[in-house]
Amino acid sequence: MKLKLFASLVLATLALASCDNTTDTLGFTITDIADNLTISTDTFTVTTRSIKADSVISRNTTAYLGKIRDPETGSYITGDCMVQFNTFENYSFPTKDSIRSLVNGQVIADSVEIRLYYDDFYGDSLQTMKLRAYEMSKPMDEGVNYYSNFSPLKEGYVRSNGLTMDKVYSLTDLNMDKDTRYSSSYRKNIRINLDKEYKGEDGVTYNNFGTYLMRKYYEHPEYYKNSYSFIHNLVPGFFFKNVSGLGSMAYVSLSQLNVYFRYTYKDSIYTGIASFPGTEEVLQTTTITNDNTINQLAADNTCTYLKAPAGIFTEMTLPIDNIVAGHENDSINTAKVTLTRINNTTTSDYALDVPQTLLMIPKAQLYSFFENRKLPDYKSSFLTTFTTSTNTYTFSNISGMINYMKNHRDAADWNKVVIIPVTASYTTISSSSILTNVVHDMSLASTRLVGGPNSPNAPIKISVIYSKFK
Repeated sequence: MKLKLFASLVLATLALASCDNTTDTLGFTITDIADNLTISTDTFTVTTRSIKADSVISRNTTAYLGKIRDPETGSYITGDCMVQFNTFENYSFPTKDSIRSLVNGQVIADSVEIRLYYDDFYGDSLQTMKLRAYEMSKPMDEGVNYYSNFSPLKEGYVRSNGLTMDKVYSLTDLNMDKDTRYSSSYRKNIRINLDKEYKGEDGVTYNNFGTYLMRKYYEHPEYYKNSYSFIHNLVPGFFFKNVSGLGSMAYVSLSQLNVYFRYTYKDSIYTGIASFPGTEEVLQTTTITNDNTINQLAADNTCTYLKAPAGIFTEMTLPIDNIVAGHENDSINTAKVTLTRINNTTTSDYALDVPQTLLMIPKAQLYSFFENRKLPDYKSSFLTTFTTSTNTYTFSNISGMINYMKNHRDAADWNKVVIIPVTASYTTISSSSILTNVVHDMSLASTRLVGGPNSPNAPIKISVIYSKFK
C-alpha cells in the first residue's frame, strides 16, 4: 500500500509539474524518481445492460401519492403511501369537565380530519384524482426494512371493516379562494374529512373517529404517553391508495391528524385542536407500482436506463481479467468510466427529471448496502453527479473497485457493478460538507444511457493508468 501511495504522489507531482513551464527548480530527487517510474495507459471495453429494480427500501421523509404517465417512455407509475402519527410525550386533552362538545353528557369531537401536506408535485395540479384512506389494523414497526413493493393492504395490515374514506381532489384546491391559496401562510395540502360513524375494535360505535380518540384519552391517558404507545394502542396509521385519476403525483412531506372540539377556559368557550403530526420520529413508507412497460424498457438492448423510483438500474461488467493481465505487479493509479446520457425525444412540459446523483456498488451489495445504511468508501462504492455541460456521468477514479473485484473472484457476479440513482444528504460541520446519508432516489426521474448489448453508439470504455518502478 505504501508503494502505491508513493507512486500516486509521484504521479500527482509530475502532473503538477507538467502544468508549469519552469521546471528547473524541481531538483534531482523528483527527476530520479520519475526516471525509475514506468507509467503506462490502456483502455478496455465495458459492457452494460438494464436490470429491473424489483423493489428498493422505502426509507424516505417524502411519501408519494398519485399516478402519472412518463411522456418519454409511456410507462405508468403509481404511488401509494402509509403514514403514522406522532404524539408529544404525555399529551393531554383539557380536563373532561371543561369539554363543551357533548351529546347526552358524553364527550364528542366536533370534527376530525387528516391533512397531507406537500411542498412539491409532478404533473397537472388541476387534474382530478381520487384516493382512499384505510385505517390500519396494526403498525408497521421501526427497525424493519420495508421495500417499495410492500403494500399494507395486500399484506393484511389494513383493518377489516375498519374506517375507510374516499376523497376526490386536485392539487390546486379550487374550493379555496385564490387569495388564500397564494398567501405566504398557506401550505398546500390534501384534506380528508373523517366525519362519519366509526366503530372501534372495542365494539363501541362513535359518531366519528375523533370522538373515539378523545374518549379513549379519558379512559386510558397512558395511551398518549409517547408515540409508541399511541401507535400500538390507538392509531397504527393510515394507508392512502390512489384509486382513480391520472396526471399528478404529490410529494407528501408532512401529515397531520386533527381533532376539533370546544372547551371552556376562564369562563370563555374556545375551539381546541388536538394535532398529531406525521414526522421523522414515526414511520412513513411509499408503495411504488410500475406497469408492464417497465419490462419492455429493461429489455431494450440498444441503450440502458436509469429510472426512479424503484424502476430500472444499469448493470456494468468490468473486464477485470483484461485490466490486470500483464500488470500483476503494477499499481493501478486511476480507472475512469464516463456514461453518456441520451437526450429525451419528447418535448412535453412534463418530461421526468434527469437523475442527479448515482451510486456504483458491487452487484452483490445491491440490497445490503442500503439495509446496513452504508456510505460510499471510494474503495468498493462510489458516488458521482450529473454534469449538465457534457451530458455525462463520470466516475473519475474507480481503481479501488478494480482491486476489490480482483480480490473477490469467488463471489457471485464478482465483476459486475450496478449503477443506481440515489439521494445523498450532507451536513455542514466547521464549514465542511460531510456526507451523512445515501438512500434510493424516490423522486420521479428517468434517463437513457449510451450502452446496451446492441448499442448503435461507440462502446463504453474504461481508461486505466498503471505505474511501476523499474
